[in-house]
Amino acid sequence: MTQTAKKKKLRLSYEARNALRGYSFILPWLIGFLLFYVGCLVNLVRYSCSAFNTENLQEITWVGLDNFVTAFTAHGSFNQTLVSSIMDMLIDLPMIIFFSLFVAMLLNRKFKGRGLVRAIFFLPIILSADAVGAAITRATELMNAGVTGASAEMAAAAANGGVSVSYFIELFGELAMPPTVLEYIVGAVNRIASIIQGSGVQIILFIAALQSIPGSLYEVARIEGATGYETFWKVTFPMVMPHIITNTIYTLVDRFSTSQVVKLASDTYRNYYQYGLSSAFSLVSTLITIAILGLIVWLLNRRTFYYN
Repeated sequence: MTQTAKKKKLRLSYEARNALRGYSFILPWLIGFLLFYVGCLVNLVRYSCSAFNTENLQEITWVGLDNFVTAFTAHGSFNQTLVSSIMDMLIDLPMIIFFSLFVAMLLNRKFKGRGLVRAIFFLPIILSADAVGAAITRATELMNAGVTGASAEMAAAAANGGVSVSYFIELFGELAMPPTVLEYIVGAVNRIASIIQGSGVQIILFIAALQSIPGSLYEVARIEGATGYETFWKVTFPMVMPHIITNTIYTLVDRFSTSQVVKLASDTYRNYYQYGLSSAFSLVSTLITIAILGLIVWLLNRRTFYYN
């Protein structure tokens, strides 16, 4: 075999080179995962099927599935906490994704002082999200308590930047909006602090995605006479779809790490020294979250366009 033939045989295809770059990119993370996290996951499974002696933690007794049975049948709050945590994640996910994409499109527009505006916008996300949430919570409490008139209007105005929340609720109701949709909108208003606080990284990723879209695609859309609405759904949205998957993964993991079921597992071993039961809580909630994440990513990936 000649030297030229050997070079042709060793030459990789375009797809193989891209795959090799991807594997080399995640290689540091993969090494760290194998060295530091695999052992922790194995111990988590082992501890979830064991009972510990509170006086001597080195004494571990194998109990099988008893901790899981206790979690679902005997524990007073695990089932409710698990369901509410999952529902909160699923409710927050679309709101954070759409809010992040909307803000990223605004901040990606070309105007003077764009860098300053971006910095000013991200400061409230870091500093005052809790203050916004407190104001909205206070307004909701007053309205739920039946406070009407000027007091409720002032509270609602303070909670929504000078705009009455109750006014829009009444307006949507008069427009015959379905109660389920109206309830979702009210819940979104009540969660605005959490949505803003949880959208910072997603906005940055979406800005990077928008800046990577070739300008020629928008030029073609303008030549064809597409409206802004058509351009968004035919150009912008398909091009940022891979980043929607990335932000979906990040958002679910971030929401899960701060969920009530994680706090319950932490309190169980810190306050009650029930390490086996706490491990069972963590394992169950993690597996359910992974299953939900896999299902959502699979559904999104079926409609995702990858631009090469």
